[in-house]
Amino acid sequence: MKKVIILTLLAIVGYYLIDVFAQIPFGVNRYEGQNVRDFYLEKSKDDLHVSNAVTSIVVNFRGFDTLGEVTVLFLAVTALGSILYRRREDAHKGVVFFSASKIVRSGAHLLFAPILLLGAYVFIHGHLSPGGGFQGGTIIATGFLLMLLAYHDYRVSHEILSVVESLAGLTFVFAGLGGLLLGKAFLENFLPIGTINFLFSGGIIPIIYIAVGFKVGAELTGLLYTMLNEKEYKKS
Repeated sequence: MKKVIILTLLAIVGYYLIDVFAQIPFGVNRYEGQNVRDFYLEKSKDDLHVSNAVTSIVVNFRGFDTLGEVTVLFLAVTALGSILYRRREDAHKGVVFFSASKIVRSGAHLLFAPILLLGAYVFIHGHLSPGGGFQGGTIIATGFLLMLLAYHDYRVSHEILSVVESLAGLTFVFAGLGGLLLGKAFLENFLPIGTINFLFSGGIIPIIYIAVGFKVGAELTGLLYTMLNEKEYKKS
């Protein structure tokens, strides 16, 4: 009976997928006088006032795909963290640590804040210059990685990371729903687009990229912390 139910559900899903793809006019020029490239370039500049066309494509025109990518990253980090996690009363009991040199520790202290600022700059200005949420979040995670490598007793709060990651994800979703409710489609812009090449431009695109930056930074930082502090758990 279970196999019959599974096969029936797969058949229903398959039918609707085939029906959707059958309605897509593959090979047909849907934009008279211009191709998809020209459409994206013109709309990015004229309608969204975004000078980085890649950003407008990733976050606006194909923003639903980006939401899926962020979700995949979240699931991957969660799964790997669950595999590496070991419940233990004293994770560092009997473990010998080798501290980094004073030069490394001093360098970590000196570079930590600038690295965070650079990451924030990259995702805040993602609609103006090359960069964006994924790149900026990764840079922020490398700053925490530097501190974790320099100080064996450096701690990162998983509770704070979880709150940041959750709020960032909700911001992305609510921005999309705002476009659905106030505009016409999911992730459609509903805010003033401002003046091109200015920081306050692009409508919801900068907000989404900031959310993605915080989300990616929190997820990767939590993963790095878990990997570096994972120890063999032995039953007593």
